[in-house]
Amino acid sequence: MDVLAFGVQADERPLIEAAFAGECEVRCVDVFLTADTAAIAHGHEAISTSVNCELGPETLQALAAGGTRMVAQRSTGFNNIDLDVAEALGLTVFRVSSYSPYSVAEFAWSLAMAVNRNLVRAAIRTRDFDFRLHGLMGRDLHGRTAGIIGTGRIGTAFASIARGFGMRLLGWDVHENPDCRALGMEYVDRDRLLRESDLVSLHVPLLPTTAHLLDARALRLMKDDALLVNSSRGGLIDTEALVGELRKGRFAGVGLDVYEAESGLFFLDKSLEGVDDDVLARLMTFPHVIVTSHQAYYTEDAVGQIIAATLENVRDWGAGRRSPNVIVPRAPEAV
Repeated sequence: MDVLAFGVQADERPLIEAAFAGECEVRCVDVFLTADTAAIAHGHEAISTSVNCELGPETLQALAAGGTRMVAQRSTGFNNIDLDVAEALGLTVFRVSSYSPYSVAEFAWSLAMAVNRNLVRAAIRTRDFDFRLHGLMGRDLHGRTAGIIGTGRIGTAFASIARGFGMRLLGWDVHENPDCRALGMEYVDRDRLLRESDLVSLHVPLLPTTAHLLDARALRLMKDDALLVNSSRGGLIDTEALVGELRKGRFAGVGLDVYEAESGLFFLDKSLEGVDDDVLARLMTFPHVIVTSHQAYYTEDAVGQIIAATLENVRDWGAGRRSPNVIVPRAPEAV
């Protein structure tokens, strides 16, 4: 079986090729799968995609017409895939249901500390031999309140680190996690969490029920000097509403590893082009906002686990085995 992997980063390519060696032929391309690039997959029964590939109806129809029968997404989230269309076309879709939660949780904390202690501004200054401290004052997090929205494996890892800082823990989720309870977390409603937290970190998937979870109303509930971190999915925050609050001088710092309109931008070099996203451009003008390009998962440990799970998904599909990673089952006629 030949596998075509879309959206492969330079650091990722040798790891994928080494993992798949002796198992099946794998071809890695750095372009992202879209309706315009789907023709590249013609003749490949199995493909692998990254989170910023676009698998809407047009793309999926082109894949199916070209002979693709299996899609192995190299991420936990799958909001970029139209699952109903995939099922109707008889495509089997896999995801990576879990990987190192510490990769994302630790990076979320890196963002929180960077905006709290003004690390980027300080580093830029000292490179210019400007060693003044003016404007660099942060706050102790010890004794303050961390509000964690989503308390699965990543949220729990984030909470564990917060406990190490000596923070009070508030949590919000559809299901309470006993591991978080054991850390001393108090589960409260979302509005109370937003009102009382000095640091709010998002760790929920992007679903129709969570889209713009932090809308204008929710953002107004937060403390004026709160820290906000999002390392999950950009669509959880209404970015225009966030920009509106920042323009009012609110929030001590915002760290975003994701952006709701990141497709077509993140993972690409746009340094020599004009970016016509006015919302993102305005967001980047605030000195206490850090935006990174969806790299929270990007550690040797996590990427290695993602690739291993992707290979296992390909094996399971080839052997017709059931897998907990399947999100669209194989059509009966394809078994």
